[in-house]
Amino acid sequence: MPLLVGGGAMAAAVLVGDPSLFNVLFSPPSMPRRSLSLGSKNLMLHQPPKPISPRLILCRSAAGALDPAAPEKEIPRAREGGRDQRKAVRIAWEKLVRWSRSWRSKAKTDVVERTKKVVVLGGGSFGTAMAAHIAGKKAEMEVLMLVRDEDVCRGINETHFNRKYFPNHMLPENVFATTNARDALLGADFCLHVVPVQCSSSFLEGISQHVDPKLPFISLSKGLELNTLRTMSQIIPQALRNPRQPFVVLSGPSFAVELMRKLPTAMVVASKDKNLAGTVQQLLASPHLRISSSSDVIGVEIAGALKNVLAIAAGIVEGMNLGNNCMAALVAQGCSEIRWLATKMGAKATTLTGLSGSGDIMLTCFVNLSRNRTVGLRLGSGESLDNIISSMNQVAEGVSTAGAVIALAEKYNVKMPVLTAVARIIDNELTPKTAVLELMGLPQVEEV
Repeated sequence: MPLLVGGGAMAAAVLVGDPSLFNVLFSPPSMPRRSLSLGSKNLMLHQPPKPISPRLILCRSAAGALDPAAPEKEIPRAREGGRDQRKAVRIAWEKLVRWSRSWRSKAKTDVVERTKKVVVLGGGSFGTAMAAHIAGKKAEMEVLMLVRDEDVCRGINETHFNRKYFPNHMLPENVFATTNARDALLGADFCLHVVPVQCSSSFLEGISQHVDPKLPFISLSKGLELNTLRTMSQIIPQALRNPRQPFVVLSGPSFAVELMRKLPTAMVVASKDKNLAGTVQQLLASPHLRISSSSDVIGVEIAGALKNVLAIAAGIVEGMNLGNNCMAALVAQGCSEIRWLATKMGAKATTLTGLSGSGDIMLTCFVNLSRNRTVGLRLGSGESLDNIISSMNQVAEGVSTAGAVIALAEKYNVKMPVLTAVARIIDNELTPKTAVLELMGLPQVEEV
């Protein structure tokens, strides 16, 4: 039975137990092949006809071979290379940390210091989470939530719980609630708008007389108004009859429950006013909430609106058990459709690959906490839309926004097969199964 010896010459000698083996192993290269008998075992030894190249020596050294022809400095040199790489990584990280500390030391903190009151319009899950987040930055700051539900209002003021949405999370003591718009808006330094898009216009018109024309509005509402196709950057100033109303949109991959639990989150604020975007960035940023800034308002808004429709499509695929291949293809196609439309509307392509684009799309399409994905999953499982909507205590904006997709696609001459299919399913013009068959039957075209 042949004996295979590895790990170098010394290891071979030890394993075989014959010191004379060294004479064979270290014989000159010109020495012919020899066969050494070791009892019932044979060891066939071959000497290379010519010196081994340095590259091959290094390979054998890495495998543990000991070659007398290898230069003594080859192995240390390789090790030095590894040390150099580790040193370069460490230096790069240290530079990043120093830059971060320097940036933070220069960052202005006077925004939070001078802010005395923030009003939050809406008492839903995200409005509550944002109220708790801001209130936690300074105990002396008053955060007042304008809500419709008397029970929710009473619960927040008496027990510091919004039991409808967060029964297990106590709110900071400086979070209060009211049903009176005048009391809520009086003396506010910032206003967070978290009212569903479809009822925002009528709601804002009803409180417009109490709104200071210089009060910055931070919109967290995602979607398009169904009949007018307006975004929140258009709805807010028009409803308040003030085209100069300061406006910022806040968007990105963020679930309210994780924000409430202070898990690491990143979002983006976008405004045409760079100074205002920086101010809101300072107001909202914290050790667990990273805020980037952008000037691309339309890109952030369109991505935030259409990703909800795409999430319904992703849910339908999951509900129909169509598999991971189908899911990946559908979401990729949907991302392209959002990019086609948004860039025609004036958005920057880079915005659509950032937090408010790809980041928000991934979160909404692939995580079960998504309301819109849940709607799609139940549709794909065979439930009716009416039953789904009636059983939910939160608004899935994608259901309403889907209807606006077809109109936008026609207006900007963009083909959006996946998102249009979702709109047809919601309108009960297609079944999910038929929609999938039609999408798979589309012409094979060049990817753009």
